[in-house]
Amino acid sequence: MSQAKKIADWLETHWVTPAYSGWLLGGLTLFFFMAATNTLAGWLYVISGISFALLAIAAILPERVLNQLKVQRQPIYPVSVGDPLTIELLIENPGKQPKTLLQVQDMLPYVLGQPVTQAIETIAPGSTYHWSYSHPTQRRGVYRWQTVQLRTAAPLGLFWCRRAQTAKAVASVYPAVLPLTQCPLVDEMGRDLSLQLNSDRRAQSATEGLTRSVRPYRWGDPIRLIHWRTSARYGELRVRELEIFTGGQELVICLDSAFAWLKQGDGLDSASFEQAVVAAASLYFYACQQHLQVRLWTAGTGLVSNDQAVLEALAATQPGEDVRAESLPTVPLIWLTQNPTSLNTLPAGSRWIFWTEDRGKSQEDSALLMQQAGLLIQPEEPLQLQLQQPLSPV
Repeated sequence: MSQAKKIADWLETHWVTPAYSGWLLGGLTLFFFMAATNTLAGWLYVISGISFALLAIAAILPERVLNQLKVQRQPIYPVSVGDPLTIELLIENPGKQPKTLLQVQDMLPYVLGQPVTQAIETIAPGSTYHWSYSHPTQRRGVYRWQTVQLRTAAPLGLFWCRRAQTAKAVASVYPAVLPLTQCPLVDEMGRDLSLQLNSDRRAQSATEGLTRSVRPYRWGDPIRLIHWRTSARYGELRVRELEIFTGGQELVICLDSAFAWLKQGDGLDSASFEQAVVAAASLYFYACQQHLQVRLWTAGTGLVSNDQAVLEALAATQPGEDVRAESLPTVPLIWLTQNPTSLNTLPAGSRWIFWTEDRGKSQEDSALLMQQAGLLIQPEEPLQLQLQQPLSPV
């Protein structure tokens, strides 16, 4: 920004700055005044005096117009990535005179987009102008800003005056949630938790509850849960799944947000981390659909449970964030990471989803990860399809 532009901005925000017409009238006024001093012609003094008076009035009135206006902001409802934000502002005119020819500019943060400007023809005395606009979103996050600028050159259009008012805004853009029809990672975790929960119950309590579904017999299923009539119909053993199987289980999805996700060249691997956030959100809501008690863990928030808290945490999390949470839960969990050494510290029965740093390390990472069960994500393949694939063999 040039020095002249900085001076003009400072004058416009602290006092006034001349418009093109103001510079033109000022030059003509100075010309008539100099001509009057040389010729001592009275009519030239009159013209220059009237012009000076117009300039003085035009420089005083714009600030008075803006000082009486009040700006309020309506709450911004959260949206998912790709959906537009709806932003509403109320500009109130409490004075007894109408306010005309205004410009209102909402100073959005640069990561969200360019400032949005609205022209207002008039605001009647004692009334409120309602300005609502939609702004597209391209990436998740929690965006905060508070500045709204009011600008006018009314009533004569000779000088611009701009004043800033505070109207705090918080806009949450949630990560996308992939519609998963199946997810072996969550299904096997839920099955393991169901068997563990069922083994701790008495035999009579294990047969209580409503039958949720009937599935093929798996090794280790209790004989008392076999549905003999359905088994005879299909010619193979079929087992009842009861509601109590999922009534007390808890699944924890953990995002390794404390780790600085990097790619080859030591740059920030934002694409892989964004995929991990989308995967965490998708796994969480898929587990909810399967009637599992599921919670989310990040380094910045710790354990969170309800849907809105989970989405807020995933919208705000960033790679390499400060660790404010306690250590990882000791229960079996799903660990989303790019750090292969962290897999050795997971509780027994846990699963992992791993993003490799670069293609050169993919074979080395694969050899290490084969020791446990999980998913190795390939960046070039669709994430939704990979989350629905069977786990890597142990």
